[in-house]
This record gives sequence, C-alpha cells and structure tokens, in this order.
Amino acid sequence: MAQGKSDNQIIQSRFNLSRFFVQQRHIAWVMLIAVCVWGFYSYRSMPQRKDPDTPVKSAVAITVWPGAKGEKVEQLVTRKVEEKIAQNARVDKIRSISRTNFSVVYVDLDENMPGSQVGKELDDIALKLGTVTGLPEGAGPVNFIKDFGDTSALMLTVASPKISETGIDLRTKPLSDAITRHRTQYVTAGGETRFTIVIGLAQAVSPRIVQEPLNLFADYLKDKQAATDIHVIVEPDFVGVDGVSYASDEALLGYTRQFINDRLQASDFHPDSWQPVVIRDPKETRSKLALVAGDKYSYREMDDFTDLIEKTLKSVPQASKVSRSGILPEKVFLLYSQERIASYGLKTSDLSNILGARNITLAGGQLEAAGKNLSIDSSGEFKSEKEIGDVAVTQTNLGAPVYLRDLVDIARGYDSPPRFLNFYEWRDAQGNWQRTRAITVAVQMRPGEYIGEFGKGIDEALAQVKTQLPEDLIMARTSDQPRQVTENVDLFMDSLYEAIVLVVIVSLIGFWDWRSALLMGLAIPITLLITFGMSRALGIDLQQVSIATLIIALGLLVDVPVVSGDAIKNSLAGGFPPLIASWLGPTKLITAIIFATITNIVAYLPFLTLPGSTGEFLYSLPIVLTCSLVAALIVAMMFIPFLGYFLLKAKPQLPIEQRRKQGFAAFYYRIGEWGINHRWKVLLGSFILLAAGGLAASRLKTDFFPKDLSYLSYLDVWLPGRCTPLRHE
Repeated sequence: MAQGKSDNQIIQSRFNLSRFFVQQRHIAWVMLIAVCVWGFYSYRSMPQRKDPDTPVKSAVAITVWPGAKGEKVEQLVTRKVEEKIAQNARVDKIRSISRTNFSVVYVDLDENMPGSQVGKELDDIALKLGTVTGLPEGAGPVNFIKDFGDTSALMLTVASPKISETGIDLRTKPLSDAITRHRTQYVTAGGETRFTIVIGLAQAVSPRIVQEPLNLFADYLKDKQAATDIHVIVEPDFVGVDGVSYASDEALLGYTRQFINDRLQASDFHPDSWQPVVIRDPKETRSKLALVAGDKYSYREMDDFTDLIEKTLKSVPQASKVSRSGILPEKVFLLYSQERIASYGLKTSDLSNILGARNITLAGGQLEAAGKNLSIDSSGEFKSEKEIGDVAVTQTNLGAPVYLRDLVDIARGYDSPPRFLNFYEWRDAQGNWQRTRAITVAVQMRPGEYIGEFGKGIDEALAQVKTQLPEDLIMARTSDQPRQVTENVDLFMDSLYEAIVLVVIVSLIGFWDWRSALLMGLAIPITLLITFGMSRALGIDLQQVSIATLIIALGLLVDVPVVSGDAIKNSLAGGFPPLIASWLGPTKLITAIIFATITNIVAYLPFLTLPGSTGEFLYSLPIVLTCSLVAALIVAMMFIPFLGYFLLKAKPQLPIEQRRKQGFAAFYYRIGEWGINHRWKVLLGSFILLAAGGLAASRLKTDFFPKDLSYLSYLDVWLPGRCTPLRHE
C-alpha cells in the first residue's frame, strides 16, 4: 500500500500522468518523439564556447609621456588619472605603475557587482577619463582599455618561412661577383688576407643613408686595429666593408656586434636585415650565406599578407572582432643636417609646416552641377616618398626652386625602436627548430554563436584567402577554441556511451533481465535530450562548466528511472496486468521519488548564491543539474511507465522470506539486522569515520578551481625598465 491506500484503492481513485501515458499510448508516442526532436534541435542549436561568458571587471588606462622620468610621470600624470577613476562609486581597487615614458593604471570594479552592469560602469569611467585636463605638454591622450579581458576564439600565427635554397642561389652569384669586382679595384700586396663583412638586405636602400654608418664602422675597425685597407661596399642586395685582417672570423663578428650595440644602437639596425657574415674567399659565398639565411618575407610584406587575412576573416558572420599583433609600423624618415638646412635660411620647424600645408587630407566638399552632386577631393595628399621629396621648400638667390630631396635624405623605414616584436618557432622538414618573424591574427566570436559554425566559417575563409597568398607562408593556429570545444563535447559523448554501457551491464547483473537493462539504457539519452531542451530554453550555452555538469549528472539522472522500472517489475510480479502494473508501481513510490529529486536539487542550489565572478562562472552548474534531475523525474513518471508497458514482462519471484535466505539479499539482510541490533556500536563507528574523514579533509589542499590545462604556456622575463625591446629579444 502507498499513503495508507491499498493497491485496489489506488487503481480505483488515482489518475495521474503515469496512468495517462500508459493508457493513451498514441499520445505518449507523439510526446516521446516530440521531446526527442526538441532536445536534438536544442543540442544542435545551443551556443558553444570554451568558457562561460563572464564579464571581466577590470580595465587599464595607459598614458604615454615620452622622455619623462618615472617620478614626474607619477606626480603629473598618474595621480590625475587615479583621481578621475576614483570618482566612480563602483570602483573597488586602483593600482598604478609609473615608469619612464609611460603610466599604467589598473582599475578593478566591485567583485559583487552584477555582470550586466559592468559595461555601463566602464563606459562611465571612460567618459570621466576623457575630461582629464592639465596633463603636461607631450603627455597623453589617456588610452582606456576595457576589453582586454575578451577571449579570442582563434589565434592564427602567420609566419615567414626561411629563404629557400633557390633564393640563396639567386643571391650568391651577384654577391660573389660584387666582392670580386670590388677587390680587383684595390692595389694590395701579395699574401694579404682579405675579408668582407656582409649584411644582406631585404630591400634596396639609399646609398647616402648607409654610407655614413659604414664609414663609422670602417673607422671603428681601424681604431681597434682589427683591420687595414678598409673599403665600403654598397650594393642593392647587401652592404658591408672589405679589408685586410688576420683576426679570426669570430673576432671580426664580435667587433661588428659591439659596434652595432655601442655606436649604431641595435634598435637602429634594420629589422629585415640578415645577420652579419664574414666572407674571405668568394667561392665560399654560398655556404656562408646559408649559415645566416634570413626570413623570406619582410615585415612590410607580412603586414600586407595579414591585412588581407584580417579583411577576409571579418566577412565571417560569426566573427565579431579581428585584430593583429606583432605589426611593425612603417614611417618615412627625413635625415638632415642642420647646417645644410640653415644655409638656405630654413629652420627644422619650417619643414613640418611646409609638409603640413602640402599634405591635405581633408575632404574638399561637394559641387552641384547639372543636377548632380560632385565630390571634390584635394590632390595634395602624399602617396609615396618620391612625392615628399618633390616638395619645393625654398628657392636659390637666382630663383631656382630647391626641393626637399636636395636638403634631406628620405627613406621609408620601420618604427624605431620597435615596441613589440612577434616570432614563431617551428620545425622544418629535417626536424630542426627554426625561428622566424610572425604576426598573430586574433578572432573573437559573437556572443550566442555556435562555435562549430564559427570554426567552419573560419576554415572556409582561410581556404579562400590562401589562394591569394604565397604557398610557403606559414599559418599555424596558436589557440583554437573550436578544437578545444570539440574535444570537450567528444569527452562528454564518450562519458555518455560509457554510462549507457555501464548502466546496461549493472542492470543485467542486478535484474538479470535484458528487458530491464534495455529500459534503463533508453532512459539516459531521453533524459539528456529533455535536459538539452530545457537548458536551451533557459539560455544556457554549451561550455566546459555545463559539459562537466552533464558528466556529473550522468550518475544522478539514472536513479529515479531505475526505481521506477523496479517498481513496475514488482507490480508485474504481484500479478497485475501490464496495463496497470506499468503505472501502479511508479505511482506507489511517487512521494519518495519526488522528495529524492528535490533533495538532490537543493544540494546544488547554493552555487547560485556564490558572489562575484566565481558565481557568474559557475552559474550554469546548478541550472543544468536541476534541468537534468527534473528531466529524470519526467522520464521516470511518464516515459518509463510507457516504455515499460512494451518492454517489461512478468517474471515469477520468490517470496521475500525465501529471498532473505539466499544470495546477496541474504547477506544484505544479515548486515542490516546486525546493524539494528547493535545500533549504538554502529552509531559510534559512524562518528569515528566522520571524524577521520574530517581530519583527512583538513589536510587536503584547497583550491576552488582545478588546474585548467591548455595548449599554451608562458615565460615571463623581467629586465630593467630602460631596456629596449631588442634587448629583451
């Protein structure tokens, strides 16, 4: 009996969902198919990402003041920025770093603030920083970065390969011929050992620009008494010095590196240049070049390649933001002599005014003519270095124009010193490690998108753009969240298959009935499909927390279906027909099943009360677990009775008195009887076990989140603040 009623009274008076689904089987079939389709559609359409979408409650304000010392930066810049940030009431912590040339101020918002308000508060801080006044001349503007916590779904590293063997061969003959040609012009005594220190160039440079540094290098070798009879060589593909020296190649290269660091400065050394190499015999040019072979593509070419990739990836519908890092910006440099400019009655400040008046980039407006609006574009914008050199800056006494190219050397170069350099290490076909220049393209996914579709869109876009790029260009995925999410989903599916197999095996062992095992095996996927449908309706996406929750739930969601199925078997064994036994058994245990489900749900609901980012990160855990337990209850009370009507058959069972005398039931009965008869001893033993468990738990290391192993590793190297990026390199 259940709730004080006999089985016959329950049959006469009770009408519930279990009875309805057994008696109205055509409706039950429709409902079963509908929830399976709903769950499968929800699973396929659920947004997928690696981590939960948790707003980062931190930001950073960066202010550059070139040439200022750290003390002045702190007093005149950092404090003013901190005062403005502190005006926001939701700011919890402000930290700052004042170094030579720049100020960095970190701001942390209140940890308990809802994630939906983070964007509003950060926008308020950005508006306040926009009103900062009184900064010293040359300082600012304040660059407020509030999205540095955004996670890139894909990081694509685009790297240059090493120059090919064919490329080395093409450089060898011109270099060998040039060395031989220059040496034939020198009158030298016999037996002297000549050398040529060669630096390969990725692109031709103006002879006037490199002539002075090479002359300084020649004088440097003479001062060090390292060489004599030194001559400067300037060719389109390389520059260098040729002379006589009995020093070793290592010593000459040591002088070269010392000169670059001490006199020329490493930051002024062209980034696209090859490493210096000493060539004595022109016949060994090929082998010498192979030792210092540089990258095939220059930073400028890499910029062009990745710019095309960036524009292509922006067309992917699921991509929200595409950015590049490791770009070396180009500038046009004017190398001048103040004496030469002053001889024409000019000052250096006049050059910027003259160029500014010529380089007009403003719109020219519109002109209405014949019923049409015609756009007017100014023609003064510079398009190349040649146009800059063609600007007339003054005139001679005779009235002849003097052009800028007559006063200064104009050269295109990279930002010096570079602020950020990016490299990629990879193995070549021989298994040797190579290191080449690279640019990283980071792609962020739109919120609420399916990361599988994002990955497909990226693959299609890259396949399309590869046809427009060199075949040997290296494109490696440094971070690939579509792959990681796929692995997480595969892990869940493997766990699901294992759970179904284990449930079937345990059911076969426990019930010794393949019908009961099949019924339990069907309960798991049906429950999960309902869980997916409910989670999708509540706005939960598929990420590592929700996937981990589903794996945990696999051990819980099978409990009530097992109880429901066993109750049906007992009713069948009691002589009731399948039409009645299929709903009578679960109905008699409905109260216990419901309260067991509620108990499990309540045990996980406290996760919803966790404050701050931790609670937002784990928000999906209690929600998904509740959905799975509710789905298990629905399956146990609706679909298990329905499916049990078709699958389960009556099987004779021995009376309970006989079952207590043999098999596992007899062993279990004896243990239970002993525990009841010696209940005080059992209670004392339970307290001892509880104390031992508490002692063991107190010795365990505590960590709220386990280590999340990823495909990335970092190595931080700290050098003195005045070190340049090339010194770090």
